[in-house]
Amino acid sequence: MNDTITPSFIVPITRSDFNLNTSNVAGFFGGDEAIAAMSTVHLYRGRRWLGWYNLPGSYAVAKKFGQLSKSRFWDGLFPGPNLTPAEVFGLDGKPGPRYWGVFSGTEMATGHLAYLMVQKTKDIDPEAEVEGRETTPLSVTIVDVRDGVVKHLDRAPMMSIHHALLAAVPITVSLATCVISALSGDGLAFALIMLGIISNGISCLVMGTARLEFASVKEAAPGVPPADGILLMRTDVVILRGAEKDIDPITKGNFDLKITGGPEFRRIGLCSLLLLFQFLLQLLLIPQATTFGQIMFITSLAASWAYNSFLASLEQEKIQTDILLKALHHPPMLKIALKNRAAQAVFACLVLSDETRRPPNSDFKPKEVLQCFIPNETRVWNAWRNKVVEVLEKHGEEKSFDLNSSDLSGFRDGEKKLLTSLLHDAHNAYRGYQNHIHKIRSISSSNEKQLS
Repeated sequence: MNDTITPSFIVPITRSDFNLNTSNVAGFFGGDEAIAAMSTVHLYRGRRWLGWYNLPGSYAVAKKFGQLSKSRFWDGLFPGPNLTPAEVFGLDGKPGPRYWGVFSGTEMATGHLAYLMVQKTKDIDPEAEVEGRETTPLSVTIVDVRDGVVKHLDRAPMMSIHHALLAAVPITVSLATCVISALSGDGLAFALIMLGIISNGISCLVMGTARLEFASVKEAAPGVPPADGILLMRTDVVILRGAEKDIDPITKGNFDLKITGGPEFRRIGLCSLLLLFQFLLQLLLIPQATTFGQIMFITSLAASWAYNSFLASLEQEKIQTDILLKALHHPPMLKIALKNRAAQAVFACLVLSDETRRPPNSDFKPKEVLQCFIPNETRVWNAWRNKVVEVLEKHGEEKSFDLNSSDLSGFRDGEKKLLTSLLHDAHNAYRGYQNHIHKIRSISSSNEKQLS
């Protein structure tokens, strides 16, 4: 009695002895794209239901996310640093710029959310430019944050119909190649493609159950001064304006993933083990399939790789930034372009010293702001800072940065020229601030109208 399966149809290539040696692509091909695709399961609601396709790069995915599981067994199976879920899924870990609160005196390194805010300010175009001597293109971006207290986050966007239709392509191709392999009599190719579909589908479901939140930030003490401060980078500067409770989510908060089963995360470990099992079986057995079955297997991987590449191109940081800005009620931003560091320092100092925002009896020290931008301790820069502070602290007068003979005593000719040039930059920054002060003050009023 013959127990062999009779195929529903015969494809001539199934009788070929030619071997494509597809084991080389079974678990390694498309690993980076697969990791990026798996990292999107929390950024789109509904994405976790659309993982039913034969996943390429299963070994890379298993190795990456298996490190979440914490026990002696899992650490031996998936060695590596025990990172937090947010770090593993790319929702944390990027260092932000240095933050300095001009009224509170707080100085600290920031984290992932401040990094996202800075990236957003880099993408917006300047609304105005301050004329002056040009050395390096610089900018000052003012972000007015109000009512930024966020305790829970349920604002991940729903996956669009367009994305869902694209997800249907690898799912359909994987299922079709699976069925065609079975009909052609290649049960091995059918089983291996089906194993890839099941492994990835279950992994997406389990990993996608995590809830995206903001890590809690402690409530500010009553009576604390405004947290107006600066995020200082190499060329660009971001001025954050608002109360401490509003700015803390940016400077101190971070994304968090609440995954059931912590802190060992055994479910994640089991999913990684399933993907590793998929990799080993496909690596060992796919060369034993018929040539036609191997072609079907590669076809399913190619369609899945194309879709994973699309998910990897979605700019996860941009999606995270959109989630952050939505949680912060889309704070208004104003970007001003400047042409040199001295003008940038004076312009930022003028914005921070605005009397309409400065709290009464505040201990605001313009010299410290200038020192933060330009820490040089040469004789020229010290004289420049002293002169700028002297001019800015005069109230109710037209600001004049002209030098008199006593200001220039003791300086060489080259130093006099440099000091005169730097003070001219300060004068240009002051003129630019006066020309655009209505824009600077209007973003606060527009934010108040938006919130009301």
